[in-house]
Amino acid sequence: MAEKSKAVYDESKIKTLSSLEHIRLRTGMYIGRIGSGAHPDDGCYVLLKEVVDNAIDEFIMGNGKEVHIGLDGNRVTVRDFGRGIPLGKVVDCVSKINTGAKYNDDVFQFSVGLNGVGTKAVNALSKAFVVRSHRDGEFAEASFKIGKLKKEDSGKTKEPNGTYIEFEPDPEIFKETVFKQEFVERRLRHYSYLNTGLRLILKTPELAEPKVFQSRHGLMDLVMEDLSSDGSEPLYSPLHYASKTLEFCFTHSNSRYGETFYSFVNGQYTSDGGTHLSAFREGLLKAVNEYCGGKYEGDDVREAMIGAVSIRLKDPIFESQTKNKLGNTEIRTDLVNSVREELLHFFQRNKQIAETIMAKVKDTQELRKELQNVKKLARERAKAITLRIPQLKDCKNHFDKKKEKGKGTMVFICEGQSAAGSITSCRDVNNQAVFVLKGKPLNVWDLKRDVMYKNDEMYNLMQSLNVEDNTEGLRYDKVILATDADVDGMHIRNLMITYFFRFFEQLVHDGHVYVLETPLFRVRNKAETIYCYSEAERDTASTKLGGKPEITRFKGLGEISPKEFAQFIGKEMRLSKVEYAPRAESGPIFDFYMGKNTPERKDYIMDSLVVPVEE
Repeated sequence: MAEKSKAVYDESKIKTLSSLEHIRLRTGMYIGRIGSGAHPDDGCYVLLKEVVDNAIDEFIMGNGKEVHIGLDGNRVTVRDFGRGIPLGKVVDCVSKINTGAKYNDDVFQFSVGLNGVGTKAVNALSKAFVVRSHRDGEFAEASFKIGKLKKEDSGKTKEPNGTYIEFEPDPEIFKETVFKQEFVERRLRHYSYLNTGLRLILKTPELAEPKVFQSRHGLMDLVMEDLSSDGSEPLYSPLHYASKTLEFCFTHSNSRYGETFYSFVNGQYTSDGGTHLSAFREGLLKAVNEYCGGKYEGDDVREAMIGAVSIRLKDPIFESQTKNKLGNTEIRTDLVNSVREELLHFFQRNKQIAETIMAKVKDTQELRKELQNVKKLARERAKAITLRIPQLKDCKNHFDKKKEKGKGTMVFICEGQSAAGSITSCRDVNNQAVFVLKGKPLNVWDLKRDVMYKNDEMYNLMQSLNVEDNTEGLRYDKVILATDADVDGMHIRNLMITYFFRFFEQLVHDGHVYVLETPLFRVRNKAETIYCYSEAERDTASTKLGGKPEITRFKGLGEISPKEFAQFIGKEMRLSKVEYAPRAESGPIFDFYMGKNTPERKDYIMDSLVVPVEE
């Protein structure tokens, strides 16, 4: 047998890409996920953010109090009223990497944009891009296509100073991407909370009148909006502090579980927190313990707390290009002390609010101690039954985040022995585990954490995943909900998603929870078998096979033979990730569909019921 020829590695294989070519080839390095616009972190919103960030930078430096944003389909326009790009540098500032004024502290002290990269990335990733700068009665304009200069113009103008940007994401990269107005509005609301006094004006064809976003109370408006999203009431008037470089606001609620915190650096929402958030938490804990002479833990203080913290920093260091987590460690000590001192001053000046906070913290500590006793009883009961978890058919390999092992390991959460039997008999025993639900799990949305220690099934699932205290010890990379494609199966799926959002939100946030997509139909003749995941696919398959093929409708996973099922959990497995949304967005949805508002939900179902018309 001839030896396989090896690829030649010589000078001809070395390539040098231009900066714009590199952005298009390695898009994820610059804007993170591309997506379709269905998630607020998808690439199209990052492009919008990069352009608006530059306008915000102008406002921060005291130039311009309005930003106009236009959204028409996928065409975006942004007009600020700042200083305008220097006319001789308009082309360079939007097309040459590492070109800009944000390296100069005299011009931009607290920049939120990607220094020297932001608008260049937008330009490179747009099928059409226009920039126009107005300065002191003159303008300069340049038009681009996928980052390449096509036209320049200049002359006199009566327009006020500022910069106009127009772009449309390139469909070759952003396939099927569509801007969602609700995500754009949410981003603009955040901008307004972080820049008190700034007017952001949104215009779209769907809006009869332009929508104005403006905040008078900064982060306090954000906290109050979060509370109102599910009808929660603050236990006391939010405590709000603001200076040039630090702003924070928080309160407690009696109707919330866990903590909800928003953190920002130079106007950038850091969804994964970082040094500023952990320092704020530490300063808060120190202030509470010092004021009351107690020895409370962080969870005691932050339980049911809703808050936000924002800092402005000259040289922020983020752990990724998309800036989800701040990494500056040198600011920690000063930030902890600043938060501690300001809170102690506030407690001394507002004795009544301080006592309300201390009473809430003490109550939480007592509840936590009660929960510890319940945990102890649950562990003893579990040991008395068996040393193993009876509902779990484990695999040999396990996920270890710290050691970076077990990537791709998974556990299927199934309903009943029938479905579990099909998966168990054809699974990969090295990397695929199975957890069997005995029936419909509890709806836990309005229940407290102690339910997991009183309910054997909830407890066993928690122990199987090893997520009792945190998600660091998660035993499987993917937690997959494998339920029947019928009404009961969908209900069980929703109950499990509710369970994870309620008690193990971090699992969803980190992208570990999935739904297994299984075929609804099998269409076959003597020569070929096609599995279909929708009625449309079934009809296409029937046409392809011709004649009168045999069509089988699968009602449950147990109806699919192990031989058939092997391919559905193998290399061709179809998974849908359960997308994460912050409590402010997901809370109202769970409250409506999983809360105790049965009459309201029944009315909604009856009003929305579609009755098929017989021909």
